[in-house]
Amino acid sequence: MTTAPHPLVTRARRLAAELLAPAAQRVDQEGVPAGHLDAIRRAGLLGVSAPVQYGGSAAPAAVAREVSEILAGACCSTWFVQTQHHTPVQTLARSDLPVRERLLGPLARGELLSGVAYAQLRAFPRVPVRVTRERGGRRFDGTVPWYTGWGLNDVMLLAGVTESGEALFAFTEAREQPGLRPSPPMRLAALTASRTVSLALDGLWLPEEAVALRVPFETWAAADRPRNTNASPAVFGVAEAALALLDGDPVAGETARDLRARLGRVREQAYALADHPHPQERVAERLACKTRAYDLMRAATTAAVVAGGGRSMDLAGPAQRLAREGLFLLVQGQTTEVRTAHLAALATPEDEA
Repeated sequence: MTTAPHPLVTRARRLAAELLAPAAQRVDQEGVPAGHLDAIRRAGLLGVSAPVQYGGSAAPAAVAREVSEILAGACCSTWFVQTQHHTPVQTLARSDLPVRERLLGPLARGELLSGVAYAQLRAFPRVPVRVTRERGGRRFDGTVPWYTGWGLNDVMLLAGVTESGEALFAFTEAREQPGLRPSPPMRLAALTASRTVSLALDGLWLPEEAVALRVPFETWAAADRPRNTNASPAVFGVAEAALALLDGDPVAGETARDLRARLGRVREQAYALADHPHPQERVAERLACKTRAYDLMRAATTAAVVAGGGRSMDLAGPAQRLAREGLFLLVQGQTTEVRTAHLAALATPEDEA
């Protein structure tokens, strides 16, 4: 007997097949349209992990991962914009501050779309964004190097480090305003469609009631570290999409079958590690598994390019897009620890791996 897929997985597959995948080449060149995010909202996917009492689905982690795989494989740019939304939802779900009641429901139901501006915290002890007290609220100064979804998001979750060494997260509207100025959209080798900018903060003032989280930086960093040592579901989604291009080809199909079997084994291990009850443990094993996932994604996208021959260089073709998306995923959410482990693995001869 087989278990019927979760309703959110069914909706994600339908959305991918009917809207996201057919438009992926155009989106790659023109940008993620608001209509794609509206469709994701209507499917209930923005609340996949949100509490039920606030309008979400509180789906198991395995369901959230499968939805991510499906969306990333269909249109990685759209996946990347919407995936930013889930961290603010999870932050509010764990918060006991007043902003929870104001924003968690609208975000869980998809009435508002949120982005995130907190990757700069991983540069510590360098502090790209400083937070100080001012006029009964908080003042933000510095630079957010990456902010995705500009012009699409309604709000953002912005983070910085306080004078007392706390990581502080607060919500503000995702628009130009006094003290917040966006750069022009970045031209990237992949996912330019995600509308990514940098943000200059020069005295952005937010009221105290905008604060969603205050925690000693070391406490935040300890919780953040395991998230980046686990393999991303998007890696498996892009790899599967590349392998699907090989199906039906008498020569390339054999390559696809071999790579798909290996990918399945690594996925199983990666998700077992992600579900381990102690996320701080088995870090070396997590990093090794993440690197193997990268290797298989790279092999799958390379196989798609090779099988496509010269037509793979046409921007209208999916093979080169998936290969570029794979390059992006190699550095998405990258930390010093992840980069060091990946480079070490690349320097290790295959007969010693």
